[in-house]
Amino acid sequence: MQEQDQPDTAAPDGRSTLARDIALYTLARFSLVALVALVLMLFQVPALVALAVSVVVVMPLSLVVFGTLRRRVATGMAERSAVRKARREELRAQLRGEAGTSAE
Repeated sequence: MQEQDQPDTAAPDGRSTLARDIALYTLARFSLVALVALVLMLFQVPALVALAVSVVVVMPLSLVVFGTLRRRVATGMAERSAVRKARREELRAQLRGEAGTSAE
């Protein structure tokens, strides 16, 4: 049961799940734009106007509708950023000649 509480990271660095989550979130948002535009076009709204309105409507709507997926993407990006920062600091310490500081 604990596995469900933690973010989904199949790979040790989380790249595969982060890439998958970003792709899913992007696809979900594009799909929602297409769906809203299609609904507007069913009400005889011109296609270009329907597309413009749907882009504006979907921006805040996707925050609510896809909140869980958005949080997974944000968490994955934050974790990846922390790993990159730690690696960068370790490299800088090695370049300064402080090779033993990263093990402490």
